[in-house]
Amino acid sequence: MSGSAHRFGPRGLCRGAALTLVFGCALATAAATGSLPQDPGPETGTGTRAVSSTVAPVDRDEIEDAAARAAADGKSVKDAAEEVVSRSGDRWGAVYDEREYEEFERALDGSYTGVGLSARRTDGGDVTVSRVQPGGPADRAGIRAGDLLRTLDGRAVGKRPVAEVVALLRGDGTGAAEGSRVEIGLVRAGRSWTETLQRARLATEAVTVRRLGAEPSSAVLVKVAAFTKGAGADVRDAVREAPDGAGILLDLRANSGGLVTEAVVAASAFLDGGLVATYDVHGEEQALYADPGGDTDRPVVVLVDGGTMSAAELLTGALQDRGRAVTVGSPTFGKGSVQMPSELPGGSVAELTVGHYRTPAGRNVDGRGITPDLVVRERAQQRAETVLSGLGGGS
Repeated sequence: MSGSAHRFGPRGLCRGAALTLVFGCALATAAATGSLPQDPGPETGTGTRAVSSTVAPVDRDEIEDAAARAAADGKSVKDAAEEVVSRSGDRWGAVYDEREYEEFERALDGSYTGVGLSARRTDGGDVTVSRVQPGGPADRAGIRAGDLLRTLDGRAVGKRPVAEVVALLRGDGTGAAEGSRVEIGLVRAGRSWTETLQRARLATEAVTVRRLGAEPSSAVLVKVAAFTKGAGADVRDAVREAPDGAGILLDLRANSGGLVTEAVVAASAFLDGGLVATYDVHGEEQALYADPGGDTDRPVVVLVDGGTMSAAELLTGALQDRGRAVTVGSPTFGKGSVQMPSELPGGSVAELTVGHYRTPAGRNVDGRGITPDLVVRERAQQRAETVLSGLGGGS
């Protein structure tokens, strides 16, 4: 599709459909920071899955007319647009004011405003720090992985969904910006204390790479937290730099998506050309293809869970259908919809669902997800490493 067909507003931003199968809107910024739970638990179960493709997309003319009328009457453009989206039943449709959309685009660029920690829910139901970003506010305050999060600004974390906890840390929806403060109550080894952290602009580490053993042929773990800009090239580089004979464990757990173009680049690391996915925009089918020259011999296992969404599911489906990887873990989330932006009066932006994508074998992921070849609920990484070793990919 031509770029001009998807240009919006005077900023001249071109965001074609291939670029806009992005994070689930409510989870967008959390996904970009790698802050979603490794074990998503009930907050990302079947009750919150994406709706099926039978939901009609929002009529763009309708939302733009409602926004124009609101602007002419001196009313909130965002409120008027949100009302239209809400009536439509578009599960992934969203309306952002100008500041929110700028933050959203920064997340896709690989930066965010926050305190530099990731969170997950433990088997016991607590919310714990799963990772601390080196050099960030949390790191400088001495917060460590494994610390329990008890309160945020004096409010108990309790059973709040982890995505909501992350949003509170970032200050989403409160107008909190870089330089604002958040008070965190923590527990470590029976000791309780509070830290007041100042939010900062931080760069994400979308892709992390480490060896799974000390032997020259040890497998390589490639963890992709989100498909932000450059993530696909990072995956490709990790595969190219892996030792000869070493298998790849591609960890897509809690990856809520990102830019489809980045997922296609990542797929190209393992494929020698060929189909990655098809998608439709307003009923017109398009196709995404891998670049030739990928590594087609190295053993690959893909690790997924209920937090694997969107572009991450597109990549998983491609490698599974093409017989290029064994998939291990629990069924993925089921977001296979394509969003495109429309700029509204006053700078607000509506991200609206325009179609859905399918795997190379024609499977519709939306509302269904992807069932791994080996369904594992506990010690999934350990099982995945065992499978990879059995494929000759090292230990």
